[in-house]
Order: sequence, then structure tokens, then C-alpha cells
Amino acid sequence: MSAAPVLPTSPTLTAEAPPLSQGARILNTFIAPSKTFTDLRRNASWWAPWILMSVFSLLFAFAVERQVTFDQITRNEIARSPKASEQFDKAPPAQQEQQLRISDAIIRYSFYSGPLLILLFNLIISGVLFATFKVAGAAELKFKTAYAVVIYGGLPAIANAILGTVSLFSGVSPEGFNVNNPVGTNPAYYMDPSTSKFVLGLASIPDVISIWTIILIGIGFAVTSKMKKSTAITIVAAWYLFWKLATAALAGARG
Repeated sequence: MSAAPVLPTSPTLTAEAPPLSQGARILNTFIAPSKTFTDLRRNASWWAPWILMSVFSLLFAFAVERQVTFDQITRNEIARSPKASEQFDKAPPAQQEQQLRISDAIIRYSFYSGPLLILLFNLIISGVLFATFKVAGAAELKFKTAYAVVIYGGLPAIANAILGTVSLFSGVSPEGFNVNNPVGTNPAYYMDPSTSKFVLGLASIPDVISIWTIILIGIGFAVTSKMKKSTAITIVAAWYLFWKLATAALAGARG
């Protein structure tokens, strides 16, 4: 008897993961980031985390204005720079008042334009990382996806805003408030303010929130561009380190 013919088997269909809601994406960014970034390959929408970060940035701005005031921030920055402090003290009273008024307006607009600045800064970061991953990694990646990855990867900034707001309403000294490092998530926060600005800049590099953000963005680019996570995180960390070293050197040169 001849053997019965073997019928071809149909390939097993792999069920795709169901699409995530915006809320689920935000939650998974903190507990299962790969799920969020995988879903970004389906739809690179980023408006929900941007709105959330904008709300908390404005809340922090309100806390700063209420508990510290923008005028005090200007005075603090002048006091931290021997050169600026000397120039300010030598200026006539009318010029001092004008300088304080201009600085107050700039700082005020900077704080309350937080939602727009979030879009702008993330646009710059996305452009740099997108170009790097496309050239160095030959990644299959669209810019809108890269932008969404950076927005979602920046969600730990919410923790920074919450901690800053809580500390301000808990009684932080207005005279000791440092607008450039308002939360104790890095060693520089606990150092003497009179320490060299270059040294303070270096000490601010190992920042908990920044490291968290680097890891998330690295995972995001790894998932969306099909690259090794270690490689993607290293690329993001290298750019962060370059930026921090450059800003520390600039701050040190200004004194």
C-alpha cells in the first residue's frame, strides 16, 4: 500500500499584540517600556505624554513663583558667580533694577513656556539621535517615531517636577534655591555652592532621573530600530555625557 500523501501545513499565524491606549502607553513606559516603544512602531502619537509633562512643568513653575519668586532666582544666580556679583555691585542702582527686571521677565517666560520648550528641546534631541542612529546604526527608523521615543523616554521628568514642587512647599530656603539643580537627584545638589562650577557640572552627571531617561530612550531606539539595547543605550549615554561635559566646561569658563 502506498503511503497517504502528506498535506502541506499552513503556517502558524502569530497574533499581534493589541494596540495600546495612550494611558496604557504612559503606564507601561514606567513598568514595561518595551511594550510602549513597540506600539510606537504602529502609531507614533506623542500628545498624551507631552500634555502630562506640560501640566507638571507648569505646576512646578507655579511653585517656584510662589515659594521662591523669579526675582530671587536672579539674585541667587548673581550671588553664585563672583564675576556677575562684582559687576552687579558696581552698577548704579537704576541699572541694577533694570537688570533684575529683565532677568525676572526672561525667567518667568521661560518657566511658563515650559510646554513649548518641551517640544523644542525634544525636537533638537530627536534630530541629533535620529541622525546618529541612521548614520552609525543604519537604523530603519522614521523621524516621527524617533520624536515619539524621546517624548515618552522623557516621562521621568515628571518625577523631577513632583519632587521639586514638594520640596518647595516643604520649606526650601529661597536664598538657597538653585534653579539649575532644584532636586537632590545628583551629588552636585549636596555640594557647597561656592565649589567650582566646572566641578559642580561634573558632579551633576550621575543624576538618577537623567540615567533613567537615558535607559528609556535607549530601549526605545533599540525596539523601534531593531538594534541591541546595550548599543542604543550607549549611544544615548555618549551624547548625554558630551553635553554635560560641554556645559560644565562653559560654566567653568564663565566663572
